[in-house]
Amino acid sequence: MGMNSNRVESLECRETVLRIPPEEMSAPPQQTEEIHKVCLPPTQTTLQKLKHKLSEVCFPDDPFYRFKNQTWFTKLLLGLQFLFPIFQWGPDYTLALFKSDIVSGLTIASLAIPQGISYAKLANLPPIIGLYSSFVPPLIYSVLGSSRHLAVGPVSIASLVMGSMITEAVSFNEQPTLFLKLAFTATFFAGVFQASLGLLRLGFVIDFLSKATLVGFMAGAAVIVSLQQLKGLLGIIHFTNKMQFIPVMSSVFHHKDEWSWQTIVLGFIFLLFLLGTRHISIKKPKLFWISAAAPLTSVILSTILVFLLRDKVPGISVIGHLPKGINPPSLNMLYFTGPQLALAIKTGIITGILSLTEGIAVGRTFAGLKNYQVDGNKEMMAIGFMNMAGSCSSCYVTTGSFSRSAVNYNAGAQTAVSNVVMSATVLITLLFLMPLFHYTPNFILAAIIITAVIGLIDYQAACRLWKVDKLDFVACVCSFFGVLFISVPLGLAIAVGVSIFKILLHVTRPNTMVLGNISGTQIFQNIDRYREALRVPSFLILAIESPIYFANSTYLQERILRWIREDEERIKATNDSPLKCVILDMTAVTSIDTSGIEAVCEIRKILMQKSLQFVLANPVANVTEKLYKSKALEQFEFNGLYLSVGEAVMDISSLWKRQP
Repeated sequence: MGMNSNRVESLECRETVLRIPPEEMSAPPQQTEEIHKVCLPPTQTTLQKLKHKLSEVCFPDDPFYRFKNQTWFTKLLLGLQFLFPIFQWGPDYTLALFKSDIVSGLTIASLAIPQGISYAKLANLPPIIGLYSSFVPPLIYSVLGSSRHLAVGPVSIASLVMGSMITEAVSFNEQPTLFLKLAFTATFFAGVFQASLGLLRLGFVIDFLSKATLVGFMAGAAVIVSLQQLKGLLGIIHFTNKMQFIPVMSSVFHHKDEWSWQTIVLGFIFLLFLLGTRHISIKKPKLFWISAAAPLTSVILSTILVFLLRDKVPGISVIGHLPKGINPPSLNMLYFTGPQLALAIKTGIITGILSLTEGIAVGRTFAGLKNYQVDGNKEMMAIGFMNMAGSCSSCYVTTGSFSRSAVNYNAGAQTAVSNVVMSATVLITLLFLMPLFHYTPNFILAAIIITAVIGLIDYQAACRLWKVDKLDFVACVCSFFGVLFISVPLGLAIAVGVSIFKILLHVTRPNTMVLGNISGTQIFQNIDRYREALRVPSFLILAIESPIYFANSTYLQERILRWIREDEERIKATNDSPLKCVILDMTAVTSIDTSGIEAVCEIRKILMQKSLQFVLANPVANVTEKLYKSKALEQFEFNGLYLSVGEAVMDISSLWKRQP
């Protein structure tokens, strides 16, 4: 009978190398008669490998597949549809779709107008900026965006972050012009950053904001935002600009003499009304229009009430004068030189990441409900160009809002035309209705903000994190308390740091396990997980569940040697068959570097000194290629490399049986 040399062959290799009659097999996993050779992957040049790697990293969805084998005219049309999704659905647009979009557009406009004013106040900006930001960006998105249901405008988290970061260096009351310049410049850099991620197809950058991180961050931000609104609900005039729990609560109680009981009564009545309508819409989704119409209804009622009581109750704080007219240009206000430029860039990047994460997540959520695809890179470019254009037209950072998008979806939106309808409604408001908001009280804006952000506190998600992954729960808690007690940017940074630490922990300390054979099969599984998986006498079969890199090669070497020592101690205690062979299952080792190769060779040298055979099973293509090019496989040339653990056990057992 021939012997298996197990040399690595080129692609021309064929499968059968050795046949073993069934009667000569002694161990359980011996139901196949063939031992297969391990083949190298197809030969590629360095340029081909680089091209393939870049295409996998930057173009995993192969966006250009539609252009193949098309005429130049068809390619031109496809190019327009690719860059401007409106050309994709526009030709098929009908009157029936327009009717649905008008209803949904008017519905979200009723929500966008009061929220726009409120969120601008949250960002420490003039209320009119919130309405400007609900006019231009939705128009840009309707041409460039790929989501049919995303309702664009200011959002609470981006408003909070922008306001808190700029306020740390510049006060709006003392330097209003500089504050506006920084806000518009931060919006511009947010757009540049977002569009760059889309153009360079680097969307994986935002994946570092994990679900656990966002759950904690959103909850912490929602608490801080809600506490900040106590200024409006209690009628306090002098209030802290800080965004931490302790300073905010201290300011609330240090200014008890400024509390206005009229403001408190009216504010909490409208807050209860808004929360009640929100609860009804959650319990009965078909009644979504109740919560959608509630903010505008509250603004109208409270404005009328304050106007009628203006002489009897003069102490209630109101918005005051809002200028009429469309967005004035703000290109001349972009701040590209000066000591605060770094602050604008930092604010832009952080708010850009947060708004991008929220916008794409919302778009994909509703796309999944309607079974259509949202291109993440197109969305990044659309949101980025939208913010760049907005920064030149007196707008601050905008993105897709979950609350408005949910209303848009429930109202029956069919295309992005609903955003156009909303913009048209805001335009009419800007041109003709601004004087009506003069007596709108600040307490109603505070109540609207609290109602909007309270839904960001997802305690059920936090409970799931605790049950499923304790490290994710730690990241969530760190994010929550970091935002609550330190600051919004640092809280986010701490959470991202914990998430990266988790990644590093998995990379540097990967799982290793002992495998056993399930009797009567060729299946090898973790003996701690499957009771029916039994150790194979004289073999120690180990598996690694990660790439082998410089960061974990030393750990894996030490851990494998410890497994061997523990197995030898077990054998000594139980008088089992002596250990002769260690098999390393490399099925899950997706990559290896030079440090990993050196570690594998070092393990083999140590085991040779102990008279133990070391075998590699099922290395993937690029691992096999690197082992081959480094000449490490020459050490495994004789019975050292197999296509599966089962074949390794079968072949080596048969060889032992034939040795005297």
